[in-house]
Order: sequence, then C-alpha cells, then structure tokens
Amino acid sequence: MPDIHESDDGRGTLTVTFGHEELILRRRYESISIVNDLLIALWFVVGSVLFFWESTATIGTWFFLLGSIQLAARPGIRLFRRVHLRRVGGASVETSRDF
Repeated sequence: MPDIHESDDGRGTLTVTFGHEELILRRRYESISIVNDLLIALWFVVGSVLFFWESTATIGTWFFLLGSIQLAARPGIRLFRRVHLRRVGGASVETSRDF
C-alpha cells in the first residue's frame, strides 16, 4: 500500500511513496486540469472517428457525452483549487488562469 502525504511547503505538493520510490506532484490542481484536458481531447477524437461508421455511431455519441461532462468539470476543478487555497490561507501565485 502506498504512503501518501502532503507537504506544508505552500505549493500544494503531494508525495506518494512506493517502497523506495516517490512520486511527487506539485500544483496538483493544475496537474488534474491538464490530465482532464487531455482526456477531453481523447474522448472527442475517438468519438469523431467512431462517427465514420454507422455501426459505431452510438458508442461515438457516448464518447462525446463523456467529453462534454469533463468540459463541465473544468470550472469545478478551478473552484476546488480556489476553495482549497482559501482554506489553507496560502497566497495564490498563478502562472496561468487556464486551469
């Protein structure tokens, strides 16, 4: 079972330890937003390709729905980030407002 802990460095660092290895996530809300955007692109590309054939159009529609739901999640990710920053009282230093 991995050991997960948050750092108090004010940068939103999350560290996951697997034995002798560590995975360090900095600015996790920005990272979540980037992964979300990549998945949105994937769902819409796959859905578009599936629309080329009538037999796969229904599953293509489901991929479009999944992408649309994830588009709706983008403002939710930004809101969670802002609420989290308010709760811990840290100053917000953003390099981009697109996440």
